[in-house]
Amino acid sequence: MTQQITPELRQWIVDQAQAGHSAESVLQSMKASGWDEDVAIEAMESTLRGHLNQQAVAQGLPPAVKVPEPAVGDSPLYLDGGDRQVAVLGVMALPRVVVFGGLLSDEECDALIALARPRMSRSLTVATKTGGEEVNEDRTSQGMFFQRGENELVKTIEARIARLVNWPIENGEGLQILQYVPGTEYKPHYDYFDPAEPGTPTILKRGGQRVGTVVMYLNEPEKGGGTTFPSVFFEVAPKRGNAVFFSYERPHPSTKTLHGGAPVIAGEKWIATKWLREGEFR
Repeated sequence: MTQQITPELRQWIVDQAQAGHSAESVLQSMKASGWDEDVAIEAMESTLRGHLNQQAVAQGLPPAVKVPEPAVGDSPLYLDGGDRQVAVLGVMALPRVVVFGGLLSDEECDALIALARPRMSRSLTVATKTGGEEVNEDRTSQGMFFQRGENELVKTIEARIARLVNWPIENGEGLQILQYVPGTEYKPHYDYFDPAEPGTPTILKRGGQRVGTVVMYLNEPEKGGGTTFPSVFFEVAPKRGNAVFFSYERPHPSTKTLHGGAPVIAGEKWIATKWLREGEFR
């Protein structure tokens, strides 16, 4: 017989959370009362997600939206990328971060660098005042963009990312390649578009808000160059072929997705970045 998640059960779960009981103790209480573990976990996750969103909106925050979500709920060691298995090296809940191992092969890393090198120029950022692009002193890298599906290599990588994070290929921006030499960095920032900025409505016409980011490491600097998350004192090392994914369900600092590219101390760093939008990016 199918167990039903009732409004009374949801209220009980909220009451337990507000009373300070841990998720594990609530789960054990439900199982002891006869609830199937999978049903109990779904009830807890959906109830608490909705409850937290209601509280956030009541405090004046933007409502949460659906975001890309790798299937890491049952703690797999690997995920199916379609054409290759990709390791899961680390998972964090807030901010929502997943570190992937071996998302790209050495050959793919080399090919992306070789294709990008002749097209590199000073990196630009989105001009939030106008919706255009501009040079930003916080970003001192060289960069270029591949259009979505521009060549077979880009198509392959985009399909792999889409499968890994359960998000449509057409909701992705083009693939950006960046090069950092000693002393260059990208100071901590958010990838979503600030709703308070006048240029944001223009930017959102092309596919809605950004809701996720994948940063892929194409080589290994000798020192420095990690991806930092200052709000939670976390840093991902720039290991060749690996990647870090993070999502943000609302354009607000409460997502704790403040991040930056730490200065390269020795050597150089090449990365590929993929931003994911709410809707189809045009």
